[in-house]
Amino acid sequence: MKSPVVASRQSWFARNRMLLLTVTIVAAYAIFIEWFWGWASILGQWAAVGALPVVTALVLLTSTYFLRTWRIYDYFPRETAGRFQTLFRVTQIHNLLNIMMPFRTGETSFPVLMRTEFGIPLTRATSALLVMRLLDLHALLAAAGIGFAIGSSHKALAWLAWGVFLLLPVAGFTVRKTLLRFAGKLLPSKLQHFVAEIENGLPANASAFARAWAMTVINWLVKVLVLAWALSLMGVLPLAASFGGALGGELSSVLPVHAPGGVGTYPAGITAGAVAFGASGERAAVASLAQASINAHLLIIVSALTGTAVSLPFGRRRREL
Repeated sequence: MKSPVVASRQSWFARNRMLLLTVTIVAAYAIFIEWFWGWASILGQWAAVGALPVVTALVLLTSTYFLRTWRIYDYFPRETAGRFQTLFRVTQIHNLLNIMMPFRTGETSFPVLMRTEFGIPLTRATSALLVMRLLDLHALLAAAGIGFAIGSSHKALAWLAWGVFLLLPVAGFTVRKTLLRFAGKLLPSKLQHFVAEIENGLPANASAFARAWAMTVINWLVKVLVLAWALSLMGVLPLAASFGGALGGELSSVLPVHAPGGVGTYPAGITAGAVAFGASGERAAVASLAQASINAHLLIIVSALTGTAVSLPFGRRRREL
């Protein structure tokens, strides 16, 4: 029989295994960067860029978190009314956990936090999160599609395919009730309430859907343009390659396979996207691109930490006795 001390230690490791995995991978990543490039070389790129552009990029990236919060605020107007600050804190905690935890496990914090703070059922919050993530992925893929359509040898066909893809969210929203009714017929009666909660997690009407879609596009437009600008300042050329790098990094962050803190996967996404959009594949250019991608990744992490730090004073509302 296990002693209480041993059982307690095993329980602690079981509860914190994901955190321990994240810390281990991030530490190994930091050691690898020091061994391969040296942190002095990596941070030297920021010194060459200058303090003002770095601070400007950081402020702009942090500002997108307010827009993300507004999207959720508008999504749940009745439950979140008058509590934007609390919602901002919730979204920042969720964002940081989502970045730092592997394989998208940080996403599970969103429905839990929304239920704890606003009393929104788990199924409804999960449904809303799925819709928002699909809109995020669609916006990024649509932006990437512009670059591929421009470079295609069959432009008419490429732009037609892009236009059809662009309208997919509209088609999905239009047939949502038909799909939910079909799902309701397949499920047993005791699970019908889940279908109702899923429907409640979808935009209430066309106007709400349009606002969610518009805020998604604006959010990613600002973030991608800021990252592209930062990459160009660090020597990622041509400008299309900087844009492709920013898209590649952000696409890696919304896909299911995501390392803790984006370690390795985010810089790899930037490098792949930049090369796909015209960056040089020569050894020296790729080495410089790799350093720039790591710095862009650090900028994302710092902006997430900044947003979380700003949100922390917005504590939970005191419950009335």
